Amino acid sequence: MAVLSSPVVLIQSIPPVTRIFTAATVLSSGVYGWLCWKGLTSEANQYMTVVPGYALFHPWTLVTSVFVETTIFELIASMIFVPASLKYLERLWGSVETLKFILVSVGASNIIAFAFNWLEFVATGNAELFLYGMNYHGQMALQIAVLVAFTQLIPEHQVQVLGVIKARVKTLPMAYLTLSTILCFLGFQCPWIIIQFGWFVGWVYLRFYKKNTGDSVGGIDTYGDRSETFSLISWFPPFMHYPLTLLGNFVFSLATRLHLIPSTSVDVESGAYSQIPGGARAEAERRRAMALKALDQRLANSSSPGFTFPSILSLSSGWAFKPFYRCKKER
Repeated sequence: MAVLSSPVVLIQSIPPVTRIFTAATVLSSGVYGWLCWKGLTSEANQYMTVVPGYALFHPWTLVTSVFVETTIFELIASMIFVPASLKYLERLWGSVETLKFILVSVGASNIIAFAFNWLEFVATGNAELFLYGMNYHGQMALQIAVLVAFTQLIPEHQVQVLGVIKARVKTLPMAYLTLSTILCFLGFQCPWIIIQFGWFVGWVYLRFYKKNTGDSVGGIDTYGDRSETFSLISWFPPFMHYPLTLLGNFVFSLATRLHLIPSTSVDVESGAYSQIPGGARAEAERRRAMALKALDQRLANSSSPGFTFPSILSLSSGWAFKPFYRCKKER
């Protein structure tokens, strides 16, 4: 009886958003594979993935395409990494914030990719390639956004990839981003460019918009993470810091004037990026509390069934290296 009940215990230990997301991915990918087996690949692409020429008439694909992995290798890679990572984040953030993070990371990234392809079509007039030859799907954007979140939460945590390569968590997003950039220059724009957009969307959301549940000070809600360790320039080498600082300050001031960023009280001595009222000292206390909360969560998770983020990376790095392929031109 104990053997039969163990899968039930495992499923019950998984938070609801992670559980539903995983089930939807397996089901949708299975339906896509069945349609392709029936010879309906074109229809499956139109209604289940983001094809820029059709997405204007099928807007739901901008979100639902995240559940569709088009090959068994992609599905296995995503199932190794994403559910375990979402489980970690959901227990730390809660179900609502995790769901918002998924929707924003995937939806905004696909919208940017959709607009970018239409701009390429306007510039070149090549509809066959840029409107009907691109097919965005799967969880690449979510993968890089999750890595950005882990960089914010546990940047110094060291992981082992395949039990051989050791790396700190904060280096993983840029490694994935570099891989994406190289493949885009080699002509594999689809789907690898979605990683570029997913990284930026994930950072912007965590930097400015994510509500810090339980972190209110004096009854005032705070949003994002305005600390210097999570600034945009921290992702780039030193020689790029000055121009990026000028550009970032200009965009930040413009967005503030247009009320595009949630307002917070600003400590003048700490600059415009002070996280919460009280300035640098309050920010240090907030980050210390976040670190303790993350540590407590990891200790609690260690006694429950299932894998955690670091153990998954120790097992495999396949999630980061999907098969090289060019998207088929479907019309």
